[in-house]
Amino acid sequence: MDGPSAYHDGHALARRIDPEMADRYLRHTLIGDPQADAAWKAMKGHPAAKQNEWIRLAIEEGPAAIPDAPQALRDLIAEAEIVPPWFDSKATLPACRAFHRDSGMIIVAFVGAVLIEGFATLVSKSFSITGRLVDQGLRRLKQNNRHLVEVFLPGGLDRHGEGWKLSVRIRLMHAKVRSLLAVSPEWDTEAWGTPLSSAHLAAAVAGFSARLMHRAEQVGVTMSQEEQQSFMLVWRYTGRLMGLHPDWDPELETMQKALHMIRIGAMCEPPPSMEAIIVANGLINSAPIVSNVTEPAKRRAMARRIYGISRELIGDELADQLKYPPAGRFGALAVLRWTNRAERLLNRVFPALGRRHRMGQFQQMMALSYYADGGLSYRMPAHVHAERDRSD
Repeated sequence: MDGPSAYHDGHALARRIDPEMADRYLRHTLIGDPQADAAWKAMKGHPAAKQNEWIRLAIEEGPAAIPDAPQALRDLIAEAEIVPPWFDSKATLPACRAFHRDSGMIIVAFVGAVLIEGFATLVSKSFSITGRLVDQGLRRLKQNNRHLVEVFLPGGLDRHGEGWKLSVRIRLMHAKVRSLLAVSPEWDTEAWGTPLSSAHLAAAVAGFSARLMHRAEQVGVTMSQEEQQSFMLVWRYTGRLMGLHPDWDPELETMQKALHMIRIGAMCEPPPSMEAIIVANGLINSAPIVSNVTEPAKRRAMARRIYGISRELIGDELADQLKYPPAGRFGALAVLRWTNRAERLLNRVFPALGRRHRMGQFQQMMALSYYADGGLSYRMPAHVHAERDRSD
C-alpha cells in the first residue's frame, strides 16, 4: 500500500510477520488527530491570547465556560469528559501503588530506554525541527516526568485531576505543533507523513505502558498481574485523553498486545536519523542536570553510567545506530538490579526504612518534575521554532 516513502522498506519487512498491523501502522502515519486538528483550524484567526484563554477555561472548567469559543473545541472537551465504560478509577490504584513503590527504577527505565526507543523513530523529526526537545531538553524531560507522576497519583485521571488536565493539554499542544509543522518548508510530508502522527502516538502510549513495564522488569522491578493490568488501564485511558485513535484501543488491553504493536511499528520505521541521534544523546546528557548534578566531572560520570544502562536495555544494535559511546567492562544493568534487590530486601526487613525510602523517592520525583510557578500553563506555541517562540 502507498504511504510515506521513508517507511516503504520497513513496512515490507513488517508485513511478513503481521500484514494487518503493518498496514494499519503505515496508514496511521498519514493521520493526525482529526478532532483536535479541527479545533485548531476553527480557532485560526483569533488572537493567541484568546485561544490560550479558551483552552485554559475549557480544561479547567469545561465547555460551558467557553460559550463564545468555536464549537469544535467545545465538542472536543465535552467528549473528553465522557468516561468510557471500561474505565474504573478504583482499578488504577494497584498501578499507582506499584509506580510509587519503585518510582526511582521506573524513571531509570523510562529515561534510559522507553524515551530513547520512542525518539529513535521518525517522531524525532518533529522535536528536532521545532527545537522543543533539542534546545529545551531539560524542561521537556521534567515535563515528561511530571506527566508520568500525575497520571499515577490516585485520582489523577479524574475530571479535575492534574493527570487528566495534562493529558488533554498535551493533545491540544500536539495538534498546534502539527498545524505549524504542516506548513513549514522543513517538513517533508511525502517522505515522513503527518507530523506527530496517530501511529507515533499509539507507539508512545504503548511504550509508556507495556514497554515501560518490560524495561522496568529488566532493572529489577516486579509487578503482580493485577498491577500490570492496572498499569495498562492507566495508559489506555490516558491515551484516550491524549487523542489516541480508536483503531489502536484494542492494542492497549493487554501488555502482550501492546508489545506486539510496538514490535511491528518499530519494524516499519526507517533506521534512526541524525535527528534521532541528536535527540537521544541530548536526553541522556540532560538527565544529570535534571538530577541537579552540575559539577562537570560528576555530570560526565553520571552520563557514562546512564549510557551503560541504556545500552544494555535497548541493545547494542540500536545503541550503535544512535552513536552511543562503547560499552564499559562492567555490566551497569547487573549492578543496578543488584542494588535494587538489596534495597527491597532491606525495606521488607525494616518497614520503617521502607516508608522513608518511598517518601524519599516521591520527593525526588517532585524535584525531577517540572512545576512552573503559578500552576499548569496553557500557553500554546505561536511559532514552529521554540527559540523564536517566547510563549512556549
